[in-house]
Amino acid sequence: MADTPASPSRANGRRRQLLTGLAAVVVVGLVIWALYAVLIGSHHVETDNAYVGADTAQVTPLISGPVAKVLVSETQIVAAGQPLVVIDDADARIAVLAAEAALGQAQRKVSGYFATDTALAGQVAAREADIARAKAAVTGAEASLEQARIELSRRKALSDSGAVSGEELTTAQSRFTNAQSALVEARAALTQALASRNAAEGNRGVNTALISGLPAGRNPEVVAAEARLESAKLALSRTVLRAPIAGVVSKKNVQVGQQVQAGTPLMAIVPTTSAYVDANFKEVQLDKVAIGQPVTLTSDLYGGHVKFHGKVKGLSGGTGSAFSLIPAQNASGNWIKVVQRLPVRIALDPAELKDHPLRVGLSMKADIDISK
Repeated sequence: MADTPASPSRANGRRRQLLTGLAAVVVVGLVIWALYAVLIGSHHVETDNAYVGADTAQVTPLISGPVAKVLVSETQIVAAGQPLVVIDDADARIAVLAAEAALGQAQRKVSGYFATDTALAGQVAAREADIARAKAAVTGAEASLEQARIELSRRKALSDSGAVSGEELTTAQSRFTNAQSALVEARAALTQALASRNAAEGNRGVNTALISGLPAGRNPEVVAAEARLESAKLALSRTVLRAPIAGVVSKKNVQVGQQVQAGTPLMAIVPTTSAYVDANFKEVQLDKVAIGQPVTLTSDLYGGHVKFHGKVKGLSGGTGSAFSLIPAQNASGNWIKVVQRLPVRIALDPAELKDHPLRVGLSMKADIDISK
């Protein structure tokens, strides 16, 4: 019975010790938390509202036609330039043959222009010779007319005295008349020769305009035919659709025998080594976020044991609600303030993506070190 009063005292002492220890633990925890918040937490902002994105490439045909082959399947990894789809090329091959034939015709036609120019130059020279002969004929006719006029004048002067018979006078008159006719005819021939020369020069001028200034191989008709041939070859090359980038085949929507039209999306190629992250931070977290700051990221796919490292590439020009299909009408009477989120684009390390590929739309957790 003597020990009974002491038992409650010892129990109270132990209780006080426990409460004191608990209070000490709480105080230490608060101190540690405060130190972490001041020294570390205040230098970081983080969010789990972040998702993987990538600049995907749409595969669309540039020509229409039936699909002859589909060389890839959904989820297949392809390299840049790898053939994906083959469109039947029969029409394109025929178009190339027709364009080659048209080019040959144009080349021969232009060669004919150059040959014609030589012939027309000869015609101009011949007309010049005709003009020279016509001028000589006019000069001779003028001399003959002058001689006939002198003889006729002499005969007329002697006819009054009877020294010249009427027959001689008539003959002289006939020679004068014939000389006049010959002169008129010679002048008409000269005029015709001049006209023929002008016509020949005009024909040559037209032909020269087709070939002047450029060699046969650069003649506009040949160049136009070459352009049509290149266009036909380009259309033929476009019958094979190739991967514009390396990545994973997604959203495949094409089958053999399908009639595709130019511009119709057939599939998408999603890159796996050039992805980025769009992290949607609250507006109250962004006052110290700047381009170039380091970011540590984790994905739900690999878990916390895989860390991705990136840098802030840029901040969006507006919040998600500002660019939504139906923007918020904050000027209405019933208004409740909602903290907005702004997308922050984060560039990832390609080497890390190569070791641990990501897919578009995967969830990420982003932690930005705002002290740097």
